[in-house]
This record gives sequence, structure tokens and C-alpha cells, in this order.
Amino acid sequence: MSKKLIFAVTGALFATLAFTAPASALTMKECSAKYKAAKADGSAKDVKWNDFRAKFCGADAAAADAADEKDITATADNKEPAKPTMKAPKGVTFPKAVDKKYASETPGKGRLHTCVDSYRANKEAGTLNDLKWIQKGGGYWSLCTAAIKAGG
Repeated sequence: MSKKLIFAVTGALFATLAFTAPASALTMKECSAKYKAAKADGSAKDVKWNDFRAKFCGADAAAADAADEKDITATADNKEPAKPTMKAPKGVTFPKAVDKKYASETPGKGRLHTCVDSYRANKEAGTLNDLKWIQKGGGYWSLCTAAIKAGG
């Protein structure tokens, strides 16, 4: 046998195995329809698309269908987002609301830009006291976002 034939057969076999979906897996179109139906009847109100797809449309979806479909909401994380575990060092200031010059942006981008401006002002004033923009336990970004959400 020639090397070209061996490589061709091996490549074809690999492609067949790698790109074939399991028989029990739903197609993306079927999964989308199932997700929309679950959203419409309210059983998946807090479940995100990726979580739903992984749980109810994968290879073991048929087994999960029978056991778990009635309790889709149990897979959703209904808790509040984790609060920053770190308290702000003394002297660090946070804005109470999104700056007016960022009012036309989306809420997330407005908070980001307002917090960046405030972080730079604190950095220039030397009041950060080793607080970094992002750090484990809650950096300036996390604390600032929480302050804006609480104040506004």
C-alpha cells in the first residue's frame, strides 16, 4: 500500500469519527426549538442557552429528558452574584453613579468607563493602597461596580 492511500483512509476515518454526532443528540435546530418552548412555558426562565444545550441536547439528552425536563429551573443558579469579599482600603473613593458623559452608553460600559476614570484618579492621588484593578477577592473594578449599583 502506498503512503498516500494510508493517509487518505486514515484521514477519512478520522473525519467520519470526529464529525459524527451521537444518534441520541439533538440537532441545533431541534435544541433551539426545545429551548424556545421551555422559555415560553416558563420552565427555563433563568437557564442560559449554553447551560440548557449542554444539559438537554447532548449525547445523553434522551436519558436526561425523562428524568429532568420537569425541573429545568433547578439547573439555573438562582442566587445573587457573589459579593466582593474584600473591603475597600481607607482613602479609596468610588463613584455613586455613572458619569453623565457616559450616559449614552450601555449600563455595563458606562460603569466600566466611570470606574476606569475613578481608578485613574485614585491612582494619581496615591490612595489605592495596593488595591489592583482586578484581584482575587474583589479588586477595584468589582468594588466600584458594586458601589455604582448600590448607589444608583
